[in-house]
Amino acid sequence: MTTDTILLSAFTDLQFRAAFRAYFSELDIPVKDWDGLFREMDEEGNNFALLRLGTDGEAVGFLQFQMTAFSNWFLEEPLGFIREFWVSPAHRRRGIGGALLAEAERYIVSRGAHRAILTSDDAVGFYLARGYQRAPGIRAKNQMEVLVKAL
Repeated sequence: MTTDTILLSAFTDLQFRAAFRAYFSELDIPVKDWDGLFREMDEEGNNFALLRLGTDGEAVGFLQFQMTAFSNWFLEEPLGFIREFWVSPAHRRRGIGGALLAEAERYIVSRGAHRAILTSDDAVGFYLARGYQRAPGIRAKNQMEVLVKAL
């Protein structure tokens, strides 16, 4: 059961940091300078996270996203880029991930964007079930599949 969702625009929150560390630990990604990583997130700008807290006040999940734009010399399209997304193993399959994604999408629209984009390697089915579509014409630098949704 969850109790609260907090919108973060700075990554100093200790609960977010603990959840992010758990996420990277689960992925077996070593980080030498955690403070530097969180400082970099802050300095990038337009970087947000939704942090979901459980009834005990501990983080049970988060979704990190960034407001960005595709642009060239003539056109610009604002969009939301879903960067990182994690729900603790003990809280998966309870609707928390879908709720976090829907809340992020509402925020993205409130900031003037009408599409969300992300990459995924192991949760493609989760996103397809929530209206995302494969974007075969877009290549990701991380070689993961690109998915997009009109909001």
